[in-house]
Amino acid sequence: MAKRIKSLHTDLFDEAVALFCHATRPVALTGAGISVESGIPDFRSPGGLWSVFRPDEFATLEVFLRDPEKAWKLYRALGEALIDKEPGSAHKALADLERAGRLQAVITQNIDGLHEKAGSRNVLEVHGEHQHLQCLRCHFLRPFEQKDLFEGPVPVCSDCTFPLKPNIVLFGELVREMERIEAILDRADLLLVIGTSAQVYPVASFPYAVKANGGTIYEFNLEETGLTHAGDFFIRGKAGTTVPAFVQAVLQQEG
Repeated sequence: MAKRIKSLHTDLFDEAVALFCHATRPVALTGAGISVESGIPDFRSPGGLWSVFRPDEFATLEVFLRDPEKAWKLYRALGEALIDKEPGSAHKALADLERAGRLQAVITQNIDGLHEKAGSRNVLEVHGEHQHLQCLRCHFLRPFEQKDLFEGPVPVCSDCTFPLKPNIVLFGELVREMERIEAILDRADLLLVIGTSAQVYPVASFPYAVKANGGTIYEFNLEETGLTHAGDFFIRGKAGTTVPAFVQAVLQQEG
């Protein structure tokens, strides 16, 4: 059962910081909650994107292949939600931790590219990224452009004219980077779980893989999740507050 940290000024918080400082291969796993403070809503929350565009009706590979014009209604709404967004303080804190040599990698469920924008270099995007368009036929890749958000014909590949899609994982496609992720998790001795309930597979298995190898699990979330009972520390609060405070304490302690 996780030790619950409700304040950043307690002995329990200090204990969590001290234990982190003994880790040699810490990794972070992030989800929608880390980007909410950047103005990107959680698509699964009430009023989120999935309440307007049902995933089974708009976000599957089968729908894209059968009716790309319909699928692009979702892709354009998604692009509008992500455009011009900037990294939050939690993204920047993780980048600082990596630059200090105290974070091996960031594994993210997010497609917004904000970890890279914040300066993180070793980012593994389980669900792909929305900054490029891809061709499933010839593997052409080009940057997502402002004009792609405009109503009109679906963008097509300049090499083979096949309809393009954002470089994200649709339902019905395999998730990305699994070989690298499994290798990283196999060596990890501590996992920071930030802004995700980690309840959807294969991501749901990541904390337990680290735990099975004797690693420690820290969870940063607004509310307890199904993972909380299996973790070691649960730090309640907004990621934009708790993660920077934790990283600052770690870096200060390590001098």
